Amino acid sequence: MKPRIALFDAKPYDREFFDSSNREFGYKIKYLAYKLTPDTASLAKGYDVACSFVNDNVNSEAVDLLVQSGVKLLALRSAGYNHIDLKSAYKRLPVTRVPEYSPYAVAEHTVALTLALNRKIHKAYSRTRDGDFRLSGLLGFDMFGKTAGIIGSGKIGILVIKILKGFGMRLLVYDLYPNQALAQEIGFEYVSLEEIYAASDIISLHCPLTPQNVHLINGDSIAAMKDGVILVNTSRGKLIDTRGLVDGLKTGKIGGAALDVYEEEAEYFFEDYSSSVIGDDVLARLLTFPNVLITAHQAFFTREALCKIAQVTLSNVQLFFEKNELPNEVCYRCGESSCRKKTEGRCWKG
Repeated sequence: MKPRIALFDAKPYDREFFDSSNREFGYKIKYLAYKLTPDTASLAKGYDVACSFVNDNVNSEAVDLLVQSGVKLLALRSAGYNHIDLKSAYKRLPVTRVPEYSPYAVAEHTVALTLALNRKIHKAYSRTRDGDFRLSGLLGFDMFGKTAGIIGSGKIGILVIKILKGFGMRLLVYDLYPNQALAQEIGFEYVSLEEIYAASDIISLHCPLTPQNVHLINGDSIAAMKDGVILVNTSRGKLIDTRGLVDGLKTGKIGGAALDVYEEEAEYFFEDYSSSVIGDDVLARLLTFPNVLITAHQAFFTREALCKIAQVTLSNVQLFFEKNELPNEVCYRCGESSCRKKTEGRCWKG
C-alpha cells in the first residue's frame, strides 16, 4: 500500500499545489489546519508520513508522539529545519527537507523590499490612495555607487549579489566558507563582519540559523554599523535581536528595516489577525515605525517555488518508501542534507 501523509498547517495554496503534484504519485494526503506541535502530533496516528512547515514546533515531545503514532518519516516542505529537535529524531524518525525551491523568489523579494523601503513606495501607495500627492517624507537615495553588505553567499546570497551588481553597487560579502573563484568571476569582495558593519549602506542577511549565529545582529553589531544603514532580513528571524533593532530604529542608527521574517513569528505569520489585538509588544512596536517594512514570510511565495516544494516533498516520500533512499535527509549534527556522511559515512562536525 502507498504511504499515507498527514500534512499539517495546511493552507489553500498547499492543497492546490500538492494536489497538482500528487497526480503523479497518487498518495492519500490528509490536510490538517493545525500546526504540528506536541498538542497535535497524535493526529498523525494511522499515517506513515507527517509533513511539517517552518512555524510548527516539533520538539522532543512531538517527536516521541509521532514515533508512537507509527509515523516513519517527517517530511519538511521547507528548507529551514530549526523548528525540529533533530537529536531527538536521530535514528528514530528520518527528517527530509526541500533544500532549495526557488532561490530566485527569495532573492527577488529581497531586492523588492530594499527598493520599496528606500524609495518609500509603501508610504507613497497609502498616500495616493487617500488623494495625497505630496513628496515630502518620501526622499530616498540612489543605489548606484552605494555599498551593500551581504552576509551569506549561498545560492540566494549570490543571486542578490548579481542583482545588486546590476545597480552599480559595491558588494562586500561575509561567509564562513568563501568562494574566492566566484568572487573574482562576479566581482565582489569577501571581508569580515566588522568591515561590513562599518562600510555598508545596506546589509542583507542570507545565512541559515545555527546555534552559533542566533542574534548575529544585536545591540553591539548595530552600534558598529554605519549611521542610517538599511537592514534587510529574508532569512531567519532569530538572526536579529529585535529589541536591539527597535533601539537602533529609535535612535536613528538604523535608517530602515525590511523584514520578511521575525524571531517570534510562529504565532502570527500565515494567519489573519486583522480583527484582533497583537499581543506581542515587540512586533506591535515594529509596526509603528514608518521606516519599517514587514512582509509575513512571503519571500518564497511564487508559483514556481510552491510547485517545486510540493514536487520535492513528495519525491522525498517516494524515494524513502520505494527505494529506502534519503537524498535530502537532514543531518542531525550539522543540519545539512548535503552532508559528507552521504559519501564518507561521517558528518563534517564529527
